[in-house]
Amino acid sequence: MKRGIAVLVSVGALCGVAYFTASKWAIKHETVTFYDASRDNRPVPVDVAVRRDKEMQANAGMITLPVAVINHGNTVKNTEYGFLANVFAARGYLVVSPQHDLPTDPPMVTKPGELYVGRLPQILRGVANIHLAMQEMKKVQPNADYSRVTMVGHSMGGDITMYFAKQYPDEVKKVVTLDNLRVPFVTAGKFKILSFRSHDPQFKTDPGVIPTDEECEKAGIQVVKTDFQHNDMRDTGPDDAKNSIQGMLDKFLSDTDSSIAPVDTRSAPPKILEPGPVALMAPAKS
Repeated sequence: MKRGIAVLVSVGALCGVAYFTASKWAIKHETVTFYDASRDNRPVPVDVAVRRDKEMQANAGMITLPVAVINHGNTVKNTEYGFLANVFAARGYLVVSPQHDLPTDPPMVTKPGELYVGRLPQILRGVANIHLAMQEMKKVQPNADYSRVTMVGHSMGGDITMYFAKQYPDEVKKVVTLDNLRVPFVTAGKFKILSFRSHDPQFKTDPGVIPTDEECEKAGIQVVKTDFQHNDMRDTGPDDAKNSIQGMLDKFLSDTDSSIAPVDTRSAPPKILEPGPVALMAPAKS
């Protein structure tokens, strides 16, 4: 009996990998750069991912695309979360991933004892980048719903996500975080929240960030405790971590999206994804 269960689990994992691998064929990624006149024309590169057939339907005015915003971690590029973007795009979302920090920005200095360990200026910069990206994307793709978006973020990007949701709850439809460490969860219950937590001794969540089990149940918050490392939760992470997160994220979207379905990949040509470049682990300061 145990062997039979193990076989079923293995088959399920293989099907999940095949699904997201095949889905990649139907998804387009491109980068556009916007400039913020209110901040000395600060450039904000944005990675955009969308299903090709859904983009054509939106361009023809047939549908309105739901929008997901993915926020990257500290010292990580906005293009390093393709495994997340592909899940949303496969389900018909327009995915927008702004680059929050630039090489010309001064290094972030943490200040223990201050709010969010002194990271509020970087968080506010991220919020400004998101609003700029939404404003400018309306010109690029007007047939999308920018009024209420799904906010997603890893590490520092997760803190930006949660802070945005707290300050602008009426602009948020759902929230997904991966190991946000500083900004406490929104517990008002106005939207569903899914959060993946690492098991990493170098990255400790500040006290009071994660609500109690009772608060989570009342507010519609799902906390998933994993055995993954903090830096596993991006494209350079191991396949088992990414595949697991993709599967749970897709289920969350399936449970919370009423009329959005993933792309039919039954006729897509099979292809094994090539591994991405190996990146050195960033210093433990997220």
